Amino acid sequence: MLSKAVLTQHEVAQLLAAARAEAQANQWPVSIAVVDDGGHPLALERLDGCPPISAYIAQEKARTAALGRKDSKVYEDIINGGRTAFLSVPVLNATLEGGVPLRVDGQVIGAVGVSGVKSEQDAQVAKVAIAALLAQLNG
Repeated sequence: MLSKAVLTQHEVAQLLAAARAEAQANQWPVSIAVVDDGGHPLALERLDGCPPISAYIAQEKARTAALGRKDSKVYEDIINGGRTAFLSVPVLNATLEGGVPLRVDGQVIGAVGVSGVKSEQDAQVAKVAIAALLAQLNG
């Protein structure tokens, strides 16, 4: 039988704090979503000045990354390359950069999705949050 790590509320709070710090350091009003490995919401935070729609998009980016087991940007690149069949896949409602899976011991245990600024900036916030958590777990 296999076993794997799971996110606790403590780690979820750490992810949110690191993402919030990165966004605020850059003055980026974003929404930050954290989901488990099945794409189910664990936390959502919408920073001041961020449009309400970003809360929905952040959750969908996170869900796409968790279920697809890869950055949501991969799907954006596929669509931009002309493979529009992905647009009809219900699970992939947010095929934009900004959803990043969280891997521990090679297994996806969740994902962070960010929305509110340019896609590459959204991804930066998510990646910084994940890197901060992994550094704490490994340090």
